[in-house]
Order: sequence, then C-alpha cells, then structure tokens
Amino acid sequence: MVSPSPSACIPLAPLVLIIVCFTSITFASPFPPSLTTSSNPRTNSIPLTPRTPSNNRIFASDQESIAHFNGIANNLRQKYNAAPTPTSTSLSKRATDGVNQIININADASYVGSIAIGHPAKSFQVILDTGSADLWIASSNCYAGCEDVTLFDYQGSSSFTNLSTAFSIKYGTGAASGNLGSDLVQMAGFGVSGQTFGVCNQVTQNLLKDPVSGLMGLAFSTLSTSKTMPFWETLASEGAWDEPLMAFHLTSFNGVSGTGPLQYGGSLDLGFTNSSLYTGAIDYIDIPDGQESFWLIPLTSVTVQGQTLTNSGTVLAAMDTGTTLIGGPATAIAAIYSQIPGSQLAGDNYPGYWAYPCDTQVNVSLNFGSSTIAWPVDPQDFQLSKVGAGYCLGAFFELELGSNSPTWIIGDTFLKNVYSVFRYNPPSVGIATLASEALAEASLDAPLPEASIGTGSIISSARDDRIWISGVVVSAALSVGFWVVLMS
Repeated sequence: MVSPSPSACIPLAPLVLIIVCFTSITFASPFPPSLTTSSNPRTNSIPLTPRTPSNNRIFASDQESIAHFNGIANNLRQKYNAAPTPTSTSLSKRATDGVNQIININADASYVGSIAIGHPAKSFQVILDTGSADLWIASSNCYAGCEDVTLFDYQGSSSFTNLSTAFSIKYGTGAASGNLGSDLVQMAGFGVSGQTFGVCNQVTQNLLKDPVSGLMGLAFSTLSTSKTMPFWETLASEGAWDEPLMAFHLTSFNGVSGTGPLQYGGSLDLGFTNSSLYTGAIDYIDIPDGQESFWLIPLTSVTVQGQTLTNSGTVLAAMDTGTTLIGGPATAIAAIYSQIPGSQLAGDNYPGYWAYPCDTQVNVSLNFGSSTIAWPVDPQDFQLSKVGAGYCLGAFFELELGSNSPTWIIGDTFLKNVYSVFRYNPPSVGIATLASEALAEASLDAPLPEASIGTGSIISSARDDRIWISGVVVSAALSVGFWVVLMS
C-alpha cells in the first residue's frame, strides 16, 4: 500500500461536514510478524443473504460523528483494560426455557432486553452485554444523570435488601456508582431471589437515555466487580434450564433506509436453541481451559478480499454483544486494510479508525478455533458512516489492550450476521447460519415487543430459601429513543 503524504486530505462530501486528513504511515511489510497470507484459504465460506441496499448514516455535524465513533472505541478500551477476579454467589431452579424479546436501538448501536426487579415486580430495559458480568440499575434516589429514565424504587420492593456496600463501574465515556443491593430479579420466565446488583444514584450525564435504565452483564462471574454470580450463570449452573446455554439472534438495520431509533431487535433464548432461527449445525468452539471470564475463543484467521491472514499461535477473541464494532491489534488491522485498495488511516479526529472508498464492496470473514468454516460479515455491516467525498469508515478498528485482556473484541458487526450460542458447560461459543425466518424479522414494519410481567407461582428452592419463578416474566420494549452507545 502506498501511504499518503501528511497533507493529503479526502475532499468534503456536500452533505457531510467532516474533514479527514490522513497522516503518513509506512509498513516494512503489509503483514505483521504474527500473520501470514494466502490466496487459497483452507476454510469453507458461508454465503450471506443480501439485505436492503445501504444508505450510510449521515451525522448532523463533524462533532457528532467524531463523538459517536470515538465513544465506541474509548468504551472498549476502558472495558477491557482491567478484569478483576471475584468470588460468586446465587441460586434459582426450573427445568425449562424462555425467550426475551430484544430492541434494536439506533440502527444496531446497541441491543436491549427487559428484566423485572422486586416485589411487586417492575420492568426495566437494560443493555444485554456478554462482555461484562454485573447487573446495575438507576435508582429512585439518583441525583445525577438519570433524568427521564425509569428508576428502581428500592423502598417500594418488599424483597429488597440493602447490602451497604459501595458499587462503581467505569466506561470510556463515564461511570455509574451507588451501593449494592439484592432482590428478586426476573427474565423470560425465570427468577433469582437475592440477586446482587448495583443500585446507582449517580451516572455520568448522557450515559443513560430513556428507555434504558441500566445494564445486565452476561459474562462469567470471574469478571464481576460486585463479586457475585450473574443472573444467567446461576440459572445455568443450578440446572434451571433444559440446556445450560443462551443464544442470541440480533437483527440488522445498519444502512437501511427508513430505520427508526427503535426497531425489533431479535431474541435472547434462555435454556435452548431455536431451530427456526438457524440452518445447519451449530459450530461450537471451545473456550480454552481456565479462560472462563469473557466468552473467549481462538481467532484463527481473517479473510479479506480473498486473501487469508492467519494468526500464529493462539490469539483469543472476546465475543461481546455489548460492543458495536470489531477491535484488534494495530498491525493486524493495518494488514486487513492493506487488502482494500485506497484504504487509509482516518486521521486524528478518528484515532484507530481506517477509511476506504465507499464504492468498494469489502468481503471479510472470520475463522475460529479448529473449525474449517469461514463466517462472513455482510459488506453493509463493514461499512459505517461516510467521512468525506467517496470515503467511509470501516467497522474494524485498532484496539491495543493490556496483557491481561483479549487480543480481539468481536462485537455486533459480526454477531448480528449469525445465530450465536453461549454455552456454560462445556464452556464454548456456538455459531450457526441465520435462517430465512430470522432474516425476515429485520423488517421496518415488525412491531416492537410489548411489556409484560407475569410472576406466576413463587416456590422456595429445595437447596436454600431462594426461589424460582414459573410463567412469563419480562419481554418488553418502550418507544423512546436511546442515542448513546453504552458498552461496559
């Protein structure tokens, strides 16, 4: 690749008020030492079904675009730089399965589901995040950053216990803090009493926007800052599900004309896999022994424009529903864009991002573990917003993390292209091809799920005084927008 001079700039597009100047970059080789390239990959490629033609997102100003994409990158850097090692606690039991309907916010920026807390139960919308392990919610005594957000009134719940322990969690764009409490938490027909979670009274301004009131972490308990077992892990470990797994189908509206701030987002299946949403077999990739923290699996290779870049050694990637894009080491990202003619660093306003000609269709796929299957990313999902005349940001960006963090973060840019399964035992991540029924759900006319809470019977567990719930619990969505990408 021929690098541009420091003064080279992409001309402004008439409708985009953004100037992107590229700094000089030189590579001794187009590939870093850990990668090798081949035009004859050993993998079997999975075909993609085309979606509605792209209509790139247009931002109102350069400041809005810069803040949006830098917020995504900064949140990821904050999220993966540190990982505490806590203990765990919990319980619940019922042998069945359930479905939680999801909301797609701002054209795939984030995905939220509904939970219920307390007695009597009240529903809340929360980010569903497989890249963290804590549940937190904005409380009724919140004095900062909780305007127009549905709040948890802990004094109105007869089952709430104040644990009198401070709680705080940080993101690249802010933080949330308060105290730890415990209460009955319900989702999709399951409940855990005495579930520990953060009850936050202070949140950085604009971190939350109605209808989102908090976040539910769906990673392993070893990541929990509150040193407790997450809701999902309690259910999986205690045999409450028919199968010890949960599965996501995420709809995709990136670049689709007419997309609103809230669209139908797919589903989170608890305790089973929905065979109507995928075709063929589920390709399970094991989490390496002792690595149960993030959902970590080996990323073997990346194929772009027919060239396969193969990692040497074991390179772990975190599968993260709470992250919008895909982040990797600078050298590997540079190698990927070197296969896309005209690609260049996107300049100082977009640190870590690359831009490429918008009229180039980028075909990229990922291979995990020992599997021979190459899983593709839709070219429409690879292409983000225009940043200049004829140039677009790419969805793969540079992300240098600490030695104790994953090497790659695989977010919704990839995960919305597949049916993804997160299995507790044996610890693994499963990937399957989306069925036509699943693809059809990404319709602008698809209705948003309605909020519903039904507690059914509450029965004490045989193992201790905690309880499980029978019946439909929470499957909700509200109709107000959420424009901040929240990743924790």
